[in-house]
Amino acid sequence: MPSFRAVPTSSRRAHRSAGADAQGSQQSVSAATVDCAVYVDGERLPDRFTHATAIERARELEQEGRKAYAWVGLHEPDEQQMHSVAEVFDIHPLAVEDAVHAHQRPKLERYDNTLFLVLKTVNYVEHESVLLTREIVETGEIMVFVGPDFVVTVRHGDHSGLAGVRKSLEERPRQLALGPFAVMHAIADHVVDSYLDVTTLMEVDIDAIEEETFSPTSKTHVGQIYMLKREVVELRRAVAPLSVELGRINSEHRDLMSKELVRYMRDVLDHQTQAADRIASYDEMLSSLVHAALAKVSVQQNIDMRKISAWVAMAAVPTMIAGIYGMNFEYMPELAQPWAYPTVLLVMVLVCALLYRTFRRNHWL
Repeated sequence: MPSFRAVPTSSRRAHRSAGADAQGSQQSVSAATVDCAVYVDGERLPDRFTHATAIERARELEQEGRKAYAWVGLHEPDEQQMHSVAEVFDIHPLAVEDAVHAHQRPKLERYDNTLFLVLKTVNYVEHESVLLTREIVETGEIMVFVGPDFVVTVRHGDHSGLAGVRKSLEERPRQLALGPFAVMHAIADHVVDSYLDVTTLMEVDIDAIEEETFSPTSKTHVGQIYMLKREVVELRRAVAPLSVELGRINSEHRDLMSKELVRYMRDVLDHQTQAADRIASYDEMLSSLVHAALAKVSVQQNIDMRKISAWVAMAAVPTMIAGIYGMNFEYMPELAQPWAYPTVLLVMVLVCALLYRTFRRNHWL
């Protein structure tokens, strides 16, 4: 007769608890997951995956000799969700902390065979006039974790979506077949191209404020120039540091990717440098505009002061004469003559007319 060994109740409870924790963890990460897929030889598998099953399936296919990797896209995950993903993909805790707490500078860090790339995204805020708006550029962040068989993207901000990048890559299986670092290149290329687009749009605003500043009939808007310069400074902080980090990919981390991908990353660096140069020129131009606007305001104030001084000088003559005759002394020039009053008035008018003519000739009025 066969014998059965009873499983202790505590073991059954522990097993159920571990399974429930794993299921709860997957559900928690699913709330922050935008898309999760496994790519094999450049093609996306039709199945639906969680972050854990995706990397498991990719590694199974790799053992069969196939080129496979998982791509998990997350949007603003909390600390618990990010730690759950990091545990599955073996991501370093320091990188996890940076991914949860946004507001990072663009940077590139390496942890063994994993690269951690931080990109600042920028978005141009549409507006009717640069003189009426208070914001031109809004920023977000994309963190990219790239390993030998996975890509994890973490987005912060509403305008930093990668659905278009994923769709474009899926239409180019040959590009996807180059591996996880091809995804990193596509994301970096997308972000850098957005820099060029935003700088092109900002150039229109800068030209408009420049024309307004140097127009002789317009009011000088120094506050709007400062606002535009602040937006350019924000854009420069988002774009400029990335030049150094992309350069490090080509110099320090060539062993992680193929020669073809290194060439692609070099092209991204060229576009990045172009965008950074544009922003630097905008910054210098706006600094010059600030000085020009302040000089224009100073000149206008001098003109106003000359006009005020001229009118005060003309008013001082009749005020002085009227003050003298208002002292009520008994013996005053022509006080007893009937024509004295009109004579004094005529003298006041003649002196004021002479002063007015002089000031007009000297362009004070």
